[in-house]
Amino acid sequence: MNSPVTLSTVFNSNAPLINPERLWQSLMDLAQLGATAKGGVCRLALTDLDRQARDLFVRWCEDAGCSVSVDAIGNIFARRAGRQTDLAPVMTGSHIDTQPTGGKFDGCYGVMAGLEVIRTLNDLNLVTEAPIEVVVWTNEEGSRFPPCMMGSGVFAGKFDLQDTLNKQDEQGLSVGAELQRIGYAGSRAVLGHPVGAYFEAHIEQGPVLEDRAITIGVVMGCLGQKWFDLTLTGVEAHAGPTPMHLRKDALVGAAQVVSAVNRIALQHQPHACGTVGCLTLHPGSRNVIPGQVHMTIDLRHLHEDQLQAMVDEVRHAIEEASSAHGLSYTLTPTADFPPLDFDPACVDAVRKGAQQLGLSHMEIVSGAGHDAIFVAELGPAGMIFVPCEGGISHNEIENAAPQDLADGCAVLLRAMVNAAQGGPTQ
Repeated sequence: MNSPVTLSTVFNSNAPLINPERLWQSLMDLAQLGATAKGGVCRLALTDLDRQARDLFVRWCEDAGCSVSVDAIGNIFARRAGRQTDLAPVMTGSHIDTQPTGGKFDGCYGVMAGLEVIRTLNDLNLVTEAPIEVVVWTNEEGSRFPPCMMGSGVFAGKFDLQDTLNKQDEQGLSVGAELQRIGYAGSRAVLGHPVGAYFEAHIEQGPVLEDRAITIGVVMGCLGQKWFDLTLTGVEAHAGPTPMHLRKDALVGAAQVVSAVNRIALQHQPHACGTVGCLTLHPGSRNVIPGQVHMTIDLRHLHEDQLQAMVDEVRHAIEEASSAHGLSYTLTPTADFPPLDFDPACVDAVRKGAQQLGLSHMEIVSGAGHDAIFVAELGPAGMIFVPCEGGISHNEIENAAPQDLADGCAVLLRAMVNAAQGGPTQ
């Protein structure tokens, strides 16, 4: 069973082919490394637990007959050979680092689904034309070292390697030193090789699929993101003797900005999000008027013009709040990711895989950042979403149904084999 004709015949069937129990067990075994009392996982990037998880992945891949290599930023590539070694690999993967209070499935599902694709091809004794490659991207979360999506960003040439290796955590430990310490400062060239196609399977991290009782999200693209740090400065003063009309209360101005961010996002629907995720004030005493507030602003939209309009309106709201309350301000951009449309052929491959298996599916847009965003700079890319319970992620209670995870993996298998056989993404 190793000719292209036989492959086509097998993968045009509506049988799932993958082993759902094996996929689930791999996820559960991986989740033991850094398991928390509430059922989640704390496995920060480049810690000893991350090393143990990497070692486990490498062992599994070598047992599956893959050649494994590691690049200078610690990305791990497990390749299953294809018939034509000169073809660019068809890739899949995600990350295995977590948030401090993370779950079992964010990122890890994409990696284990890729491993299950390779194991299934081995079970069926099938050889693809192009190589199949599963990758673990370093530090996608950015919880310990900024920025997020670090490994894929370096791979795609978006981040400078040396600057990234010099990044430090709160204890002053650098990415480069920690990669050396855990044994994952690899020798492979770090800049990305050609990508035949890239598919990333992921839990939705939102409530839409579950709310609509749909199994597969056919991801059309990702929201653009613009992040800012805002500092509002007024005058701290005694809360009793200072009349209301003479105050320069930075927190009152900040409250006005928070309300504006929410209002502006609601006015730019659909596909708009606005969030103030962090807010700290000085001096933080109950009987002192706050003299300074530091806050973050996160704006997202599917369309670049609408995203820029949101930024302009938020700037205007900050100016109004500052003027009204006698404040000065500084607004500093901290991140800028343009909106992304995934490759139409990759999107169609996901859709056809769901149709072939008789799975309910819908078009969906990702509001979160994913490694696929950077890999899409190097070749055609697409994503597959499956539901997660309550839409909850980045949380120890994050959960997903085994059958949904298996169905997403079955779609991934078909999309990858289609591409590896010279389908429309090649």
